[in-house]
Amino acid sequence: MANYLADNQTRFLNELMDWLRIPSVSADPKFHDDVLRAADFLKTRLEEAGVQNVELCQTAGNPIVYGEYVVSPDAKTVLVYGHYDVQPADPYELWTSPPFEPVIKDEKIYARGACDDKGQVYMHVKAFEMMMRDGQGGVPCNIKFMFEGEEEIGSNNLEIFVRANKEKLKADVILISDTGMLANDVPSIEVGLRGLSYHEVTVTGPNRDLHSGLYGGAVANPINVLCQMIASLHDENGHITIPGFYDNVDELSANERAEMAKAPFSEEEFKKSIGLPATAGEKGYSSMERTSIRPTLDVNGIWGGYTGEGAKTVIASQAHAKISMRLVPHQTSAEISELFHKHFRSIAPASVTVSVHPHHGGEPVVTPTDSVAYRAAADAMETTFGKRPVPTRGGGSIPIVAMFKSELGLDTVLLGFGLDSDAIHSPNEHFGVFNFLKGIETIPHFYRNYAEAK
Repeated sequence: MANYLADNQTRFLNELMDWLRIPSVSADPKFHDDVLRAADFLKTRLEEAGVQNVELCQTAGNPIVYGEYVVSPDAKTVLVYGHYDVQPADPYELWTSPPFEPVIKDEKIYARGACDDKGQVYMHVKAFEMMMRDGQGGVPCNIKFMFEGEEEIGSNNLEIFVRANKEKLKADVILISDTGMLANDVPSIEVGLRGLSYHEVTVTGPNRDLHSGLYGGAVANPINVLCQMIASLHDENGHITIPGFYDNVDELSANERAEMAKAPFSEEEFKKSIGLPATAGEKGYSSMERTSIRPTLDVNGIWGGYTGEGAKTVIASQAHAKISMRLVPHQTSAEISELFHKHFRSIAPASVTVSVHPHHGGEPVVTPTDSVAYRAAADAMETTFGKRPVPTRGGGSIPIVAMFKSELGLDTVLLGFGLDSDAIHSPNEHFGVFNFLKGIETIPHFYRNYAEAK
């Protein structure tokens, strides 16, 4: 297996870079044809690797790339999930190289989607190819591949597809590589993810933009009001002020928090990596806890009024913001969304009107660490990294993990190889060449461990 990987790693990297050149941005309609091209590219590569029955399954949105390889009806079956759509690359001017012209610098692949999630999806394609061709025993269990093109816009059609194809998707476990690990010398496996409640709010004042000299002081400024409303959503201790927000939060015990604290983490390196002199957040919790086991509320975007060159003295008619909340067990996106809508409207002064538009959400999840599949993944990482991986709680959200559990009854193994420093969703996203190749090397060990486990 090592020889095949060494002999073909340049080709693997070149193929990935060809895929990264396709700007498969699902959020922007102008890239729709490119999203379809990315799906076609993936379909072709799966077929070339030896996957059977590869097809583009049409949905009301972007197609789902599905394929399978069946070794025996009696063998265990792994369903591999990933996504081929990517985040918008804006702001383009902050990239050190064009986002869809991938380059390798300092042993890292720079491009939008390099880590999230094209690079990690492609690890699975090449790992399968390697098992088929390396002469080390072939594919040890049944594998089904399901890659969607709408993850970055909420996976609107995935649940519909899953509900309609439960027999097709029948498996024993889900395998996902859309997460990360602590460091290249500290392997880890995420066993928890936060949920998500995401909304867009609009505060409306006068029926048109007004001259700030003629009307200023007598009319509520929607931008000022929105800023005041947002500022009130946290208190001086970093707690979220929405009534009932914490009612169902799963509070970890002192022992559980102590176990979490054993994971390698440097506050100084964390601050340095993002260029900050100090961290901030909910009082009484560490940075590691704030980004994993505690719920949050953040403004993801805010705009209104005149933002062009020079000056224009206006009181804007409207102000807007995008606000997201990360959720922990046992919060639900429906419950938190309702609380947010009610509270945000309640804190608006009579001088403006407020509308709240929900975007998408997802549920928090914790996956078992005592399952056969988790042990297979941990053993695989121990084989290739030379040390036992640390179980961690992730701060991000993969809403479909909870959906797979409810619709298919399957637990998920989150076998990711990215790093927090990979700048996913940001300019200059990258994925280490080491991480890409280590993923290809590790994944076959997972399949073999899982197939042989009792």
